[in-house]
Amino acid sequence: MVNVLLQTEKLCKTFSSGGNQQHVLKNLDIELMDGDFTVIMGSSGSGKSTLLYALSGMDKPTLGSIYYEKEDIAKLSTDQLAIFRRKHCGFIFQQIYLLDNMSVMDNILSSGLLVGKNKSTIVAKAKQLLLQVGLNETAWSKFPSQLSGGEAQRAGIVRALINDPKIVFADEPTGALNSASSDSVLEIMTQVNQNGQSIVMVTHDMKTALRGSRILYLRDGVIYGDLHLGHFSKEHSHERHEKLTTFLTEMGW
Repeated sequence: MVNVLLQTEKLCKTFSSGGNQQHVLKNLDIELMDGDFTVIMGSSGSGKSTLLYALSGMDKPTLGSIYYEKEDIAKLSTDQLAIFRRKHCGFIFQQIYLLDNMSVMDNILSSGLLVGKNKSTIVAKAKQLLLQVGLNETAWSKFPSQLSGGEAQRAGIVRALINDPKIVFADEPTGALNSASSDSVLEIMTQVNQNGQSIVMVTHDMKTALRGSRILYLRDGVIYGDLHLGHFSKEHSHERHEKLTTFLTEMGW
Protein backbone atom coordinates (compact mmCIF):
# COMPACT_ATOMS: atom_id res chain seq x y z
CA MET A 1 0.00 0.00 0.00
CA VAL A 2 1.37 3.41 -1.01
CA ASN A 3 1.31 5.99 1.77
CA VAL A 4 0.61 9.72 1.58
CA LEU A 5 3.90 11.52 2.18
CA LEU A 6 2.82 15.17 1.93
CA GLN A 7 -0.68 16.54 2.18
CA THR A 8 -2.00 20.09 2.12
CA GLU A 9 -5.36 21.35 3.36
CA LYS A 10 -6.68 24.76 2.30
CA LEU A 11 -3.13 25.94 1.63
CA CYS A 12 -2.95 29.69 0.95
CA LYS A 13 -0.08 32.08 0.39
CA THR A 14 -0.61 35.82 0.15
CA PHE A 15 1.99 38.52 -0.44
CA SER A 16 1.43 42.20 0.40
CA SER A 17 3.01 44.94 -1.69
CA GLY A 18 2.21 48.66 -1.64
CA GLY A 19 -1.01 48.08 0.24
CA ASN A 20 -2.19 45.46 -2.26
CA GLN A 21 -2.52 41.75 -1.59
CA GLN A 22 -1.52 39.12 -4.12
CA HIS A 23 -3.06 35.70 -3.54
CA VAL A 24 -0.44 33.35 -4.99
CA LEU A 25 -1.78 30.02 -3.65
CA LYS A 26 -5.51 29.59 -3.16
CA ASN A 27 -6.97 26.86 -0.92
CA LEU A 28 -4.88 24.02 -2.31
CA ASP A 29 -5.76 20.47 -1.28
CA ILE A 30 -3.02 18.12 -2.52
CA GLU A 31 -1.87 14.61 -1.68
CA LEU A 32 1.63 13.56 -2.73
CA MET A 33 2.37 9.87 -2.45
CA ASP A 34 5.51 8.24 -1.10
CA GLY A 35 7.82 7.30 -4.00
CA ASP A 36 6.25 9.64 -6.56
CA PHE A 37 8.18 11.95 -8.88
CA THR A 38 5.85 14.95 -8.87
CA VAL A 39 6.43 17.72 -11.39
CA ILE A 40 4.88 21.15 -10.89
CA MET A 41 4.30 23.13 -14.08
CA GLY A 42 2.53 26.33 -15.04
CA SER A 43 3.12 29.72 -16.61
CA SER A 44 5.28 32.38 -15.00
CA GLY A 45 3.58 33.73 -11.88
CA SER A 46 1.30 30.73 -11.45
CA GLY A 47 2.71 29.90 -8.01
CA LYS A 48 5.00 26.96 -8.87
CA SER A 49 8.04 27.94 -6.83
CA THR A 50 5.88 29.35 -4.03
CA LEU A 51 4.21 25.95 -3.70
CA LEU A 52 7.55 24.13 -3.76
CA TYR A 53 8.97 26.37 -1.03
CA ALA A 54 5.87 25.93 1.12
CA LEU A 55 5.87 22.14 0.78
CA SER A 56 9.55 21.98 1.72
CA GLY A 57 9.21 24.13 4.83
CA MET A 58 11.39 26.87 3.35
CA ASP A 59 8.48 29.32 3.47
CA LYS A 60 5.45 29.41 5.73
CA PRO A 61 1.95 29.49 4.24
CA THR A 62 -0.40 32.33 5.10
CA LEU A 63 -3.21 29.90 5.93
CA GLY A 64 -3.75 26.17 5.83
CA SER A 65 -1.88 23.02 6.79
CA ILE A 66 0.98 20.99 5.32
CA TYR A 67 1.22 17.49 6.71
CA TYR A 68 4.43 15.52 6.40
CA GLU A 69 3.62 11.98 7.51
CA LYS A 70 0.72 13.45 9.53
CA GLU A 71 2.76 16.20 11.25
CA ASP A 72 1.62 19.72 10.38
CA ILE A 73 4.90 21.45 9.49
CA ALA A 74 3.07 24.75 8.99
CA LYS A 75 2.86 24.96 12.80
CA LEU A 76 6.59 24.43 13.40
CA SER A 77 8.88 27.24 14.54
CA THR A 78 11.75 28.49 12.37
CA ASP A 79 14.25 26.36 14.30
CA GLN A 80 12.00 23.29 14.14
CA LEU A 81 11.62 23.76 10.39
CA ALA A 82 15.41 23.90 9.98
CA ILE A 83 15.70 20.57 11.79
CA PHE A 84 12.87 19.11 9.70
CA ARG A 85 14.61 20.11 6.46
CA ARG A 86 17.97 18.70 7.57
CA LYS A 87 16.44 15.37 8.61
CA HIS A 88 13.97 14.76 5.82
CA CYS A 89 14.67 16.96 2.78
CA GLY A 90 17.23 17.43 0.05
CA PHE A 91 17.33 20.51 -2.20
CA ILE A 92 18.50 20.96 -5.79
CA PHE A 93 18.31 24.43 -7.31
CA GLN A 94 19.06 25.97 -10.69
CA GLN A 95 21.59 28.14 -8.83
CA ILE A 96 23.80 25.53 -7.20
CA TYR A 97 24.83 27.46 -4.05
CA LEU A 98 28.05 25.53 -3.41
CA LEU A 99 30.33 27.45 -1.06
CA ASP A 100 33.12 29.00 -3.13
CA ASN A 101 35.82 28.69 -0.46
CA MET A 102 35.30 24.96 0.07
CA SER A 103 36.18 21.99 -2.11
CA VAL A 104 33.50 19.78 -3.64
CA MET A 105 34.09 17.12 -0.98
CA ASP A 106 34.00 19.63 1.89
CA ASN A 107 30.78 21.16 0.58
CA ILE A 108 29.17 17.73 0.70
CA LEU A 109 30.66 16.67 4.03
CA SER A 110 29.55 19.89 5.72
CA SER A 111 25.93 19.07 4.84
CA GLY A 112 26.27 15.48 6.00
CA LEU A 113 27.87 16.35 9.33
CA LEU A 114 25.06 18.78 10.20
CA VAL A 115 22.84 15.86 11.15
CA GLY A 116 25.46 14.46 13.52
CA LYS A 117 26.38 11.31 11.63
CA ASN A 118 29.76 9.64 12.02
CA LYS A 119 32.36 11.36 9.80
CA SER A 120 33.78 8.15 8.33
CA THR A 121 30.26 7.03 7.41
CA ILE A 122 29.57 10.35 5.70
CA VAL A 123 32.90 10.28 3.82
CA ALA A 124 32.20 6.77 2.53
CA LYS A 125 28.68 7.77 1.47
CA ALA A 126 29.98 10.92 -0.26
CA LYS A 127 32.57 8.96 -2.25
CA GLN A 128 29.97 6.42 -3.30
CA LEU A 129 27.52 9.08 -4.47
CA LEU A 130 30.19 11.15 -6.26
CA LEU A 131 31.29 8.14 -8.27
CA GLN A 132 27.65 7.25 -8.93
CA VAL A 133 26.99 10.65 -10.54
CA GLY A 134 30.20 10.48 -12.59
CA LEU A 135 32.49 12.74 -10.55
CA ASN A 136 35.80 10.94 -10.01
CA GLU A 137 38.51 11.69 -7.46
CA THR A 138 40.10 14.46 -9.54
CA ALA A 139 36.94 16.57 -9.01
CA TRP A 140 36.63 16.05 -5.26
CA SER A 141 39.34 18.55 -4.29
CA LYS A 142 38.30 21.17 -6.84
CA PHE A 143 36.55 24.39 -5.89
CA PRO A 144 33.15 25.21 -7.42
CA SER A 145 34.68 27.82 -9.76
CA GLN A 146 36.78 25.04 -11.33
CA LEU A 147 33.76 22.93 -12.29
CA SER A 148 31.61 23.01 -15.39
CA GLY A 149 27.91 23.73 -14.96
CA GLY A 150 27.02 20.06 -15.28
CA GLU A 151 29.70 19.00 -12.79
CA ALA A 152 28.56 21.60 -10.28
CA GLN A 153 24.95 20.48 -10.58
CA ARG A 154 25.96 16.84 -10.06
CA ALA A 155 27.91 17.88 -6.96
CA GLY A 156 24.78 19.71 -5.84
CA ILE A 157 22.77 16.53 -6.27
CA VAL A 158 25.23 14.59 -4.11
CA ARG A 159 24.97 17.29 -1.44
CA ALA A 160 21.18 16.96 -1.60
CA LEU A 161 21.34 13.18 -1.19
CA ILE A 162 24.09 12.85 1.43
CA ASN A 163 21.65 12.60 4.35
CA ASP A 164 19.39 10.04 2.63
CA PRO A 165 16.43 12.44 2.52
CA LYS A 166 12.96 11.02 2.28
CA ILE A 167 12.03 13.68 -0.26
CA VAL A 168 14.07 15.77 -2.70
CA PHE A 169 12.85 19.21 -3.80
CA ALA A 170 14.18 20.57 -7.09
CA ASP A 171 13.59 24.03 -8.59
CA GLU A 172 14.45 24.16 -12.31
CA PRO A 173 17.46 21.85 -11.77
CA THR A 174 18.36 21.72 -15.49
CA GLY A 175 17.48 25.32 -16.34
CA ALA A 176 21.08 26.55 -16.64
CA LEU A 177 22.58 23.42 -18.22
CA ASN A 178 23.38 22.47 -21.80
CA SER A 179 21.61 19.51 -23.38
CA ALA A 180 24.23 16.88 -22.50
CA SER A 181 24.55 18.00 -18.87
CA SER A 182 20.77 18.24 -18.59
CA ASP A 183 20.35 14.65 -19.80
CA SER A 184 22.95 13.44 -17.29
CA VAL A 185 21.22 15.19 -14.38
CA LEU A 186 17.82 13.83 -15.42
CA GLU A 187 19.21 10.28 -15.55
CA ILE A 188 20.55 10.68 -12.02
CA MET A 189 17.27 12.06 -10.70
CA THR A 190 15.33 9.25 -12.36
CA GLN A 191 17.63 6.71 -10.71
CA VAL A 192 17.23 8.44 -7.36
CA ASN A 193 13.45 8.13 -7.69
CA GLN A 194 13.64 4.52 -8.79
CA ASN A 195 15.72 3.83 -5.68
CA GLY A 196 12.74 4.89 -3.59
CA GLN A 197 13.20 8.58 -2.86
CA SER A 198 10.32 10.94 -3.58
CA ILE A 199 10.94 14.00 -5.74
CA VAL A 200 8.97 17.22 -6.10
CA MET A 201 10.29 19.33 -8.98
CA VAL A 202 9.36 22.63 -10.59
CA THR A 203 10.16 22.95 -14.28
CA HIS A 204 9.04 24.76 -17.41
CA ASP A 205 10.86 22.29 -19.66
CA MET A 206 8.88 19.50 -21.29
CA LYS A 207 11.84 17.10 -21.63
CA THR A 208 12.48 17.46 -17.91
CA ALA A 209 8.80 17.04 -17.05
CA LEU A 210 8.65 13.74 -18.94
CA ARG A 211 10.67 12.15 -16.12
CA GLY A 212 7.84 12.73 -13.66
CA SER A 213 5.27 10.15 -12.63
CA ARG A 214 2.72 12.88 -11.98
CA ILE A 215 2.27 16.38 -13.39
CA LEU A 216 0.46 19.12 -11.45
CA TYR A 217 -0.40 22.17 -13.54
CA LEU A 218 -0.93 25.43 -11.68
CA ARG A 219 -2.83 28.41 -12.99
CA ASP A 220 -3.41 31.53 -10.89
CA GLY A 221 -2.63 29.69 -7.67
CA VAL A 222 -4.93 26.69 -8.13
CA ILE A 223 -4.41 23.17 -9.47
CA TYR A 224 -5.83 23.42 -12.98
CA GLY A 225 -4.78 19.95 -14.15
CA ASP A 226 -3.40 16.67 -12.76
CA LEU A 227 -1.82 14.05 -15.02
CA HIS A 228 -0.59 10.63 -13.87
CA LEU A 229 2.07 9.21 -16.19
CA GLY A 230 3.45 6.39 -14.05
CA HIS A 231 7.14 5.91 -13.44
CA PHE A 232 9.53 6.70 -16.28
CA SER A 233 10.74 4.07 -18.71
CA LYS A 234 12.52 4.72 -21.99
CA GLU A 235 10.52 1.98 -23.69
CA HIS A 236 7.33 4.04 -23.31
CA SER A 237 8.85 7.49 -23.81
CA HIS A 238 6.89 8.12 -27.05
CA GLU A 239 3.56 7.39 -25.36
CA ARG A 240 4.51 9.59 -22.41
CA HIS A 241 5.47 12.40 -24.77
CA GLU A 242 2.10 12.21 -26.54
CA LYS A 243 0.16 12.17 -23.24
CA LEU A 244 2.08 15.11 -21.85
CA THR A 245 1.79 17.09 -25.09
CA THR A 246 -1.98 16.59 -25.15
CA PHE A 247 -2.26 17.50 -21.47
CA LEU A 248 -0.21 20.68 -21.77
CA THR A 249 -2.13 21.74 -24.86
CA GLU A 250 -5.37 21.34 -22.90
CA MET A 251 -3.87 23.42 -20.10
CA GLY A 252 -3.05 26.22 -22.54
CA TRP A 253 0.67 25.89 -21.88
